[in-house]
Amino acid sequence: MFPLGETVHLLLSRRHWWGFILRANFMAKRKNILNDEGNLFIVANKEAMFANSPLSVRVRPRTLDEVVGQEHVLGKETLLRRSIAADRLSSIILYGPPGCGKTTIALCVSAETKTHFEKINAVSSNIDELRQITQNAKMRFVTSQKKTILFIDEIHRFNKAQQDVLMPDLEEGYVVLIGATVFNPFFSLTAPLLSRSIVLELQPLTQDAVKKILFRAIEDKERGLGKYNLEIDEKAIGFLADICDGDARRALNALEIGVLTTKPDSQGKINFNLIVAQLSIQKKQVNYDRDGDNHYDTASAFIKSMRGSDPDAALYWMAKMIYAGEDPRFIARRICICAAEDVGNADPQALVLANSAMQVAEFIGLPEARIPLAQAAVYVACAPKSNAVYLGIDAAIDDIKNGRLQEVPIHLKDASYPGGKQLGRQKDYKYAHDYEGHYVEQDYMSIKKIYYNPTEIGKEKLIKERLEALRRKKA
Repeated sequence: MFPLGETVHLLLSRRHWWGFILRANFMAKRKNILNDEGNLFIVANKEAMFANSPLSVRVRPRTLDEVVGQEHVLGKETLLRRSIAADRLSSIILYGPPGCGKTTIALCVSAETKTHFEKINAVSSNIDELRQITQNAKMRFVTSQKKTILFIDEIHRFNKAQQDVLMPDLEEGYVVLIGATVFNPFFSLTAPLLSRSIVLELQPLTQDAVKKILFRAIEDKERGLGKYNLEIDEKAIGFLADICDGDARRALNALEIGVLTTKPDSQGKINFNLIVAQLSIQKKQVNYDRDGDNHYDTASAFIKSMRGSDPDAALYWMAKMIYAGEDPRFIARRICICAAEDVGNADPQALVLANSAMQVAEFIGLPEARIPLAQAAVYVACAPKSNAVYLGIDAAIDDIKNGRLQEVPIHLKDASYPGGKQLGRQKDYKYAHDYEGHYVEQDYMSIKKIYYNPTEIGKEKLIKERLEALRRKKA
């Protein structure tokens, strides 16, 4: 038993702390931020809600071992698995295309770590909601030592202030962030948030992985389509696995639509064949962002295909950019750059054609602009290649940048201003057109250095022969 004075002091010292807990609990009830177990309406209707959910939600894996694909992230000896086993899970950013399993992995991680799970979408959330969630998480950790996983979908939508709100709670450790984004987090997230998180890049699911997911859904009698009398054409499954572009959600939703909208035959079987599959899936979406990773990756593939003399690949990557709504001027600029950098004087006509295509595309616009752009891209891809000019100008710039400077020889200096000739400008300058062959031996640099080394490819072979002949005369 404490003496009366000590008891009063103890109660007063804890008054603020218990006040915080009571206020947080009151706010949670008022804003209805209790979990499912505390909401009788949700519990009573949970089964009905789940039954009416899309197939992609119903057959979602419940453990990490059930997840198909992403072995580089979910393998037994990966960093994520070791962190879970050691109960040292830190904040992670799941970066990958739609339908590759970001939400599924977050849910499975929460289940295996026995943490409380909160899910929000950055599009509709705000700072007030974030603070309320983190206050509840702090109270939960104090009272039950239970951490909270805060899953933020589309986290790239948060501005800097919203991202900064998370910092103190991540430092304390009672909130573990799992962010999901289709955009490169190194472009869209702040450095402090990235420094406190592990970035895990997920890949589009392979066709075999999508097929496995589809057949699992077909055979699952509890959550999938196993209760239906189905006749499945493997070609139809292969088509969905190919057309979904690694997006399992899209393939599953197309499968469900096809099954539910197809009438049974006379024997009561639902025939899911190739025709049904083609009718069930919408126009193929292109995974392409105008200011992020996919934009630069596709443009890089386009340029490298032209450089590598593959006109078919160049047309494919250009088609992807056009289909995804890329600015045709951006495409035209890439063709012009490649024509100068990678073709150069091996075929000087390439730059002329590329520039013409850029002007024509600007004048007529899409969709017709795709034709001159394609013509220029194919010409550049098929043209002989030389980067001699590109290497030459960079070597000259490097000399100047590093202080290897030369004074302009006096016979090359301008003498048009008053007093120029009196100062000796242009004295002894030799006008090339006054000599045979329109060439005369003369020094144009104080210290002679060769920057341009033409190749023996295309038109540049003729240039090389002429330069070598002239250089022999000087020697």
